Amino acid sequence: LHISAVSIHAYAYVADKYALLPCGASMGDGYGPLLIRRYRTANSGDRTPNPSTLQRFNPSTSDESARESLRRCTIAVPGKLTSAFLALQFFLGKFEFIVVPFDKIFDAVESGRADAGLIIHEGQLTYARSGFEKIVDLGDWWKRETGLPLPLGGNVVRKDIPAPVRRDVSEIIRESIDYGLTHRDEAVAYSLAYARDMNAQLASKFIGMYVNEFTRDYGEIGRAAIRKFLADAHEKGYIGAPIHIEFVE
Repeated sequence: LHISAVSIHAYAYVADKYALLPCGASMGDGYGPLLIRRYRTANSGDRTPNPSTLQRFNPSTSDESARESLRRCTIAVPGKLTSAFLALQFFLGKFEFIVVPFDKIFDAVESGRADAGLIIHEGQLTYARSGFEKIVDLGDWWKRETGLPLPLGGNVVRKDIPAPVRRDVSEIIRESIDYGLTHRDEAVAYSLAYARDMNAQLASKFIGMYVNEFTRDYGEIGRAAIRKFLADAHEKGYIGAPIHIEFVE
């Protein structure tokens, strides 16, 4: 592929052949992928937490007891190369998991195949009405730990494409993003054809979370977040070699 969208985690494995475009990013600035658990519906109709050893994480403390309870359970994750999975590794270290398509995570937890689930995409907004509760927001945790947004996805272009062409591609994509931001209602209406279990209001909220100024350009903060994310991954042993990150400028 000449141009592709990738997770920032996956970029570590193609960085020798691809450069990161400065636009098209999805970053969670104080929010991001969620770890959720199931609710049980009581006979009275009240929703009460699933009786398990899982504990909610208190982000204002290190809360090691909550982490330890999570390490003893099975977590459904949407893929080992997602940025969400790498962030969860930062948070927990070693843990038991099963890989499930991202839109089947709720099913895996509801059925009991997994004790908890790592939620990405619009499930971050719909989990409560689907019968689940949040254990921890990894974007919130990362922000508290580093002061930086959590880098989730970006666009890449092959390094063997001439630099002027790469810059042209970047500018075309940025113009497209600008058009969508300027014509927000039109863009939201178009996106509904691809939305899962969301009305226009919810879709607009979700888009607003991940299509923003970081999407127009990483800026120095976004670039610092990516460098920190991948440097920590190498330092902790989750990525084998140091990553030389190249941005199209």
